[in-house]
Amino acid sequence: MKINVYAVGRMKNGPEKELADRYFDRFGKSGSSLGLDFGGVSEISESRAQGASERQDDEAQRLQAQFASGAALLLLDERGKNLTSMQFADFLAGFRDGGAKSLAIAIGGPDGHSADLRARSDLLLSFGALTWPHQMVRIMLAEQLYRVATILAGHPYHRA
Repeated sequence: MKINVYAVGRMKNGPEKELADRYFDRFGKSGSSLGLDFGGVSEISESRAQGASERQDDEAQRLQAQFASGAALLLLDERGKNLTSMQFADFLAGFRDGGAKSLAIAIGGPDGHSADLRARSDLLLSFGALTWPHQMVRIMLAEQLYRVATILAGHPYHRA
C-alpha cells in the first residue's frame, strides 16, 4: 500500500524539516518490506479566501485533486480519535491487508479540514486535545509512521 502525506502549508528549511525528513526517510526504508511504501510529502499553499469555511473548501478541493483515485483517507483532525501507536499500526496493517492500494494522509491548514472532507475520511486521527504547530504535527506523523513500521516488523524501537 502506497502512503502519501499531503499538507496545507509549506515547511521551511530548518531543524524541524530535517527531523521530519529523517523520520520519513526511516519510514521509507523500513516500511517497503512490510508492504507500506512511502510516496512522499506533497504541499499545497494555504488558501487566501476570505472566510474560514471558504478556505477549508478551497484547500479540500486542492488536496483531493492530488489524492490517488480510490485512495483511503486519513485526516489529522483535533476532533479525531486518540489512538495508541499499537492501534495506529493495527489500523494501517488492516488497510494494507484489506487490499487498499493507497492511503492519503492529510494535514490541514490553520482552519482545519472542511466538513465534507471529514465526512469522506476513513479515519479522523488526533494527536491529542492540544493544538500543535504544523511543523510539530508533521514531525509527530513522520515519527509515528516509522514507529508503525518498527511495530509491524517486531523491531525493539517500540517498547510497550
